[in-house]
Amino acid sequence: MLDKETIDKTNAWPFVEAKKILKERKKFINKKGKIILQTGYGPSGLPHIGTFGEVARTSMIVNALNHLTEIPKEIITFSDDMDGLRKVPENVPNQDILIKNLNKPLTQVPDPFGKFNSFGEHNNEMLKTFLNNFKFKYIFKSSTELYRSGFFNDTLTIILHNFDKIMNIILPTLGKERQKTYSPFLPICPDTGKVLEIPVKEINKKNNKIIFENNGKDLETNILDGNCKLQWKVDWAMRWYALDVDFEMYGKDLIESAILSSKIIKTLGKNNPSGFAYELFLDEKGEKISKSKGNGITIDEWLKYASPESLSLFMYQNPKRAKKLYNEIVSKAVDEYLSFIEKGKTQNQSQLLLNPLWHVHNGEIPKEEIIMSFSMLLNLVETSNASSKDVLWKFVKKYKSNINQDDYPEFDKLVGYAIKYFDEVVKKTKNYKKPNEEEKKALYELIKILENCDEKMNPEEIQTRIYTAGKENGYKENLRDWFKLIYQVVFGDENGPRMGFFISFFGLKETIQLIKNKLQNV
Repeated sequence: MLDKETIDKTNAWPFVEAKKILKERKKFINKKGKIILQTGYGPSGLPHIGTFGEVARTSMIVNALNHLTEIPKEIITFSDDMDGLRKVPENVPNQDILIKNLNKPLTQVPDPFGKFNSFGEHNNEMLKTFLNNFKFKYIFKSSTELYRSGFFNDTLTIILHNFDKIMNIILPTLGKERQKTYSPFLPICPDTGKVLEIPVKEINKKNNKIIFENNGKDLETNILDGNCKLQWKVDWAMRWYALDVDFEMYGKDLIESAILSSKIIKTLGKNNPSGFAYELFLDEKGEKISKSKGNGITIDEWLKYASPESLSLFMYQNPKRAKKLYNEIVSKAVDEYLSFIEKGKTQNQSQLLLNPLWHVHNGEIPKEEIIMSFSMLLNLVETSNASSKDVLWKFVKKYKSNINQDDYPEFDKLVGYAIKYFDEVVKKTKNYKKPNEEEKKALYELIKILENCDEKMNPEEIQTRIYTAGKENGYKENLRDWFKLIYQVVFGDENGPRMGFFISFFGLKETIQLIKNKLQNV
């Protein structure tokens, strides 16, 4: 267990947020005897990696809270599945089915995949499946179920009785045309089943009813039991109120919504939860990742190429800085993960709390010895032409005979990931340099120097010889260009492994032959 002084001093962001929750929500937490954290998900498209990030980060805060208080905690994962389908996602089949059902609640739109009762249910089940795969502890709640079961009825009644006050909060933030049509209540059309965004003509507080005009005729509906849903900002405030939420994080693009929802919940008679605004996830082009577009790397893609823990590490780091999410980022994340394992072996308590893996692994950082970096392993996959884990392991054992495969479960997973990642991602980015005559001469001189090396030399001795080859062949003033030349010719990239270590592992004779082959094939 961490000592109090260490916890008090740390500025690791999960602890900073946990302390803030306990301070800001102390009175409310003590009254109900538990801490409620919420994450929200709109199932208008397939769950994407940003949704994972929100739950992962909230779970890290719960881990920090566990070291600060014994009060029970729970994470509510809320699906806004009663929202109307506003546009058709680009990454789903049978789009004509969705086009025919635009503006209906997501739980009333047929599933284009043909697996579940509705599109909303399909996406909810996908969400639960991948959260379960990560062993997150959460309570799933469906907007449709809570509206229709009457769970929200009391809060909806309070909102209706504060209709004018809420309108006074929202209307100043809207344009003149939108002000004319805005209503906090969105009735479900009795004829079409669609969620209607139309103005309310009259409200009947006594009977919990509203009157609205649709297609030239006045209609009256009760706001309770799922006959209406609320506009987004009011809906968010209602969730906070009805579920008694103490904390919720949200993307930077929702800061304005959070401010308005905070004003609304105070109008209803409660305080807003503690909040945390994180920066958005971007694709390779710098565009916001979207459920409807399906751009950026997916969770399935990341988990095909790297461990769940490496993804959690990516989510932990710099949550207030925009992050690009695309295939090529995976290798860097894995190497950072391995680096933090090494650092954790010699860190004291204070340092461990600043080690991201302490939060990724709930305080238990792996102790396994790191054989090599992921980038180095990718180079080994390429140069050994390994197409399976068994082949690559045989190659590794050939040069490291003392390795017992059973003692390296993390590295064993890494081997499998590396083969897939190289074949499906790295290989496509390779751009081998065709050296000019002067560069060829320098590389042949390198071969001569390596031929005079001994297999028993340690990596640093070999590295020194490579430095010498560069200095003696025109790269004395810029050795970076020397290694860049080697990497571009041998590995098809501007960056590569520390050559001394690579050669000691791959073998002198094999490396010499590798360089010769590259030079003869250009």
